[in-house]
Amino acid sequence: MPKLDRYLIGELAQATFATLTVLLIVSFGGVFADVLKDIAAGRVPVGMMFPQLGLLLLNWLPLILPMALLLGLMLGIGRLYRDSEMPVLASIGVGPPRLLRPLMWVAVPIAVVVAVCSLWLGPWAERQSKQMVNEANRNLIVAGLQPGTFTEIPGGGGVIFVGSMSTDGSRFRRVFVYRQSEDRLDVITSNDGELTVDENGERFLTLNRGFEVEGPLGGGLDYRLLRYARNQVHVAAGESRYDPNDPELLPTLQLLGDSRREAMAQVHARLAPPLMTLAFALLAVPLARSTPRQARYGPMLMGFLAYLVSVFLARLGTNWLADGKIAGPLGLWWMLLPLLAVALWLYFRDGRVRAPRLLRRAAA
Repeated sequence: MPKLDRYLIGELAQATFATLTVLLIVSFGGVFADVLKDIAAGRVPVGMMFPQLGLLLLNWLPLILPMALLLGLMLGIGRLYRDSEMPVLASIGVGPPRLLRPLMWVAVPIAVVVAVCSLWLGPWAERQSKQMVNEANRNLIVAGLQPGTFTEIPGGGGVIFVGSMSTDGSRFRRVFVYRQSEDRLDVITSNDGELTVDENGERFLTLNRGFEVEGPLGGGLDYRLLRYARNQVHVAAGESRYDPNDPELLPTLQLLGDSRREAMAQVHARLAPPLMTLAFALLAVPLARSTPRQARYGPMLMGFLAYLVSVFLARLGTNWLADGKIAGPLGLWWMLLPLLAVALWLYFRDGRVRAPRLLRRAAA
């Protein structure tokens, strides 16, 4: 490999890696906040926090990697312009066609990773995340119950206190339940109990040998004391049940044989990220062109806006496909092919010097 290619590959890869690191840190903060919100609402158990973080980040990679590549390439090429290295390369005949090889050495591996994540790892991570929560939905841990603490009942309407709990979260001892509905309140105590799930997947705390006090929420003396041998308290599920036929969760190969419009929309949505990655890599070179004293982040803002518009059109086109507003064979090609064509046209026209007006008139 020529020394020039090694130098350019190193510069572009270093800038892309730095940008990817920053974007991953920012994305991790957003994903972490979402997972904490789900844990607080009782939709995700505390013990599943780190697996859920990893699976969600894996599902977000097809969106993060193309943006990191675009901004990273623009940063690397922009530095070459600011340090007057690109004009020196142009003076010795190194133009966009010559830069295509080192550019592809950086862009193609990232596009392959995006394709693997979009077509296989992303749907697999989404399935694993839903299955984990669905399985945990059969024990009390997913309800956010922790021994020795008061926990809000999922869906609101009261609190639950559990003195101790089995390791699998299915049995418990010394339980206190406070519920309120409209103008009535219930206080239930029990020595022991267990979690039961009916045929519809609904969860109930089955309490044994306890007391229930029912009375007015405001004032009055209309109280009733009940002693029971067995009582059931409904615990609402915080997460919708796992649907194995959801097109967003099905493997890509299985979607190819599915005749539903939603399945076809998912196929095109998964094919779009790797193609958009290659288009953004080509767009980075003409967008990063700048003079030594030009503002550094102006071209990057244009690149970021181009990324946002492309992602927005891809999401909008996916919804149109699922709703039947666009013919299935058209897919997202109406957006992808023009994007690739514009990227190629801008890339190979970058750096061309127009002939002076007098020479153009003489030639005419």
